[in-house]
Amino acid sequence: MELYFIRHGIAEERRPDIKDEERALTKTGRQKTEKVAQQLKKLGLHFDVIATSPFVRAQQTADILISAGLSSKLEECIYLAHDGRLESWLTDWLEPRNYSPQTQLALVGHEPDLSHWAEILIWGQAKASLVLKKAGMIGVKLPEKGSPLGRSQMFWLTPPKYLL
Repeated sequence: MELYFIRHGIAEERRPDIKDEERALTKTGRQKTEKVAQQLKKLGLHFDVIATSPFVRAQQTADILISAGLSSKLEECIYLAHDGRLESWLTDWLEPRNYSPQTQLALVGHEPDLSHWAEILIWGQAKASLVLKKAGMIGVKLPEKGSPLGRSQMFWLTPPKYLL
């Protein structure tokens, strides 16, 4: 199974008058994310499912990926909100779905959570070594059997500037 960790695009700055979960993509964030999505489509990517954080900026990013034709299935996933735990996502969200080993999932969320999840899958612990830029992507292949923690393989790490 392949996981594509995708960080949301550029969003509104934090302000005291707006809740963090309600911050939306900026015009520039939307435009850049659309260009990234178009390039991913040109590269032949297609996701069986796009799972997104319930936060507005992540949902908007996921909607852009859907509009670009990268998937037809979108699902909100609370585990992708800030401070979501990878282990809970694996046991409570992923395992019950029983996806085939060929499944390609896009997970749209936030930093530092997404890069930490990728690091735990690759190295067994979060090392704060991977940097996932806004509208960037990390690809991780899970092993077919057994726990993926510390046994997965990274195959993609792209900041958006290489796709614009």
